[in-house]
Amino acid sequence: MSALDPIIAVKDVQASASWYNSVLGCKAMHGGDEFEILTSEQGEVMLCLHKWGAHDHPSMIKPHRTPGNGLILYFRTKHLQEIRENFRRLGGVVEEEIHLNPNSRKMEFSMRDLDGYFLTISDHHLYEG
Repeated sequence: MSALDPIIAVKDVQASASWYNSVLGCKAMHGGDEFEILTSEQGEVMLCLHKWGAHDHPSMIKPHRTPGNGLILYFRTKHLQEIRENFRRLGGVVEEEIHLNPNSRKMEFSMRDLDGYFLTISDHHLYEG
């Protein structure tokens, strides 16, 4: 079995970890100024945060580039309305308000995080093949 641990480069690891905790309710499990692992309530890795330029990873040495060009961080959740309210309280700008996605037939909305990464938050669902 394989697992995917997505890693994004951020300006301030602790600020981003706090933001994700406030919006999505994830937990920080690593600690540190250069790297953080964010987990779900069930302890599953949701996202890892890596400080720009902290190491020589080829995709994390040029912070002037547009972060996440072509990337969507897509979260499926049973707490869509709660997450939307958390984001509203933080004063974030929503890219797309809650709406029915005609492809997935699920409610979702989209926003950006502190570093400009695009997030889509969707009602929880299983993929049908």
